[in-house]
Amino acid sequence: MADALKLTCHACGTANRLPADRLDAAPRCGVCGTRLADGRVHEIDLATLEKSRKDDLPLLVDFWAAWCGPCRMMAPQFSAAARMLLPEARLAKLDTEAHPGASDRYDVRGIPLLILFHRGREVARQAGARPAEEIVKFVRHHVGQTA
Repeated sequence: MADALKLTCHACGTANRLPADRLDAAPRCGVCGTRLADGRVHEIDLATLEKSRKDDLPLLVDFWAAWCGPCRMMAPQFSAAARMLLPEARLAKLDTEAHPGASDRYDVRGIPLLILFHRGREVARQAGARPAEEIVKFVRHHVGQTA
């Protein structure tokens, strides 16, 4: 598998390897059967983020909390961006109230906060609620610089 991608399942946290040219074929996790790239936003925990941020496909994470009005307002826009970015990137949400260690680990000073990861490193971050088109532009701009 010369051109293989590593993708972490956002449901069970298992690392999966798949041929890069099969990303459009709705690949599933070899352990739990969840789709690995489906154009949906998945809620993840800190342990899954630690694994997923090292994947070969860019990962944009929305650090949010249920009490945050701008976070709730941006949620449908973030979901729309996930569909628009398939198969270029995956999008996930991490609840900073449920996972308080994430705020310290990733220096979250305010929410909503978008952090883009690619192959183990933070590529860019952007604070504040954004419309879907801006989210897509943000990811494409920064992923293009790291490719």
